[in-house]
Amino acid sequence: MSIKKTLLIIIFSLIFSIANAEEDLKSLGKFKDWQSFVLLKEGVKTCFAQSIPVVKAPKKLKRDPSRLFISFRPDENIKNEISVTNGYEFKLKAPVAAKSGKKSFDLFSKGRFAWVVDNEDEKKLISAMKKASRLMIIGNSEEGTQTTDHYSMMGFTKAYNSAKKSCS
Repeated sequence: MSIKKTLLIIIFSLIFSIANAEEDLKSLGKFKDWQSFVLLKEGVKTCFAQSIPVVKAPKKLKRDPSRLFISFRPDENIKNEISVTNGYEFKLKAPVAAKSGKKSFDLFSKGRFAWVVDNEDEKKLISAMKKASRLMIIGNSEEGTQTTDHYSMMGFTKAYNSAKKSCS
């Protein structure tokens, strides 16, 4: 087989696999600073809303993108799961907090992600997020650098409702 034919087969295979991968993730819409998606992977459905920070501090710290998620996984009976990645490995046993106004919620971390400690706090945090204009996530990198990411809550309720409805 010629090199040109081999390259064409590789290129078409890549395009086909990328097209199939995109079919698995479907956007439910963009709602101001939030987006909602449905992911179908091997027959398992996951719905989630996500956002990126509007402010990241310290600005000079190099890190991967940060994201805040609310997920629903009906096959695992998981609803309202709040998770966050700050774009780095969290420092082991260091506190991670979500703050809105005077309210603060504790999160636990493992590797690059952190989650709300218990289901009751998740419900309270979601309620706070629906009323808030901003949410801050404060964490510490493995090197000990404290970061604060500010998330806009504009569009959160619509994105949350969209993801929840798609997985109910």
